[in-house]
Amino acid sequence: MGVLILVVTYRRQNLFQNEMARQLLNNAIAKTRQNYPFIIEAWVLLPEHLHCIWTGPENDNNFSIRWSLIKSQFSKSAKSLFHRPEWMNDSKPP
Repeated sequence: MGVLILVVTYRRQNLFQNEMARQLLNNAIAKTRQNYPFIIEAWVLLPEHLHCIWTGPENDNNFSIRWSLIKSQFSKSAKSLFHRPEWMNDSKPP
């Protein structure tokens, strides 16, 4: 069974217009799929959000861990590209 995922970038930044950001996203997906396999049935990548349909292994529909790992890996690797000090507050350390 597939799952539809919609994700919007923080403050709707146009991150995915940047080639490096797209490559970092691809890398995060590939790394996550090594330990948590899934099939990408469809994917639409727009400048500030994405839509995708994934299918996981039989009896494994924990897509939240997969997306959490992708987001975490992408955020850590893209931080130097998109960090905005003026957006930081006490709950978001640099």
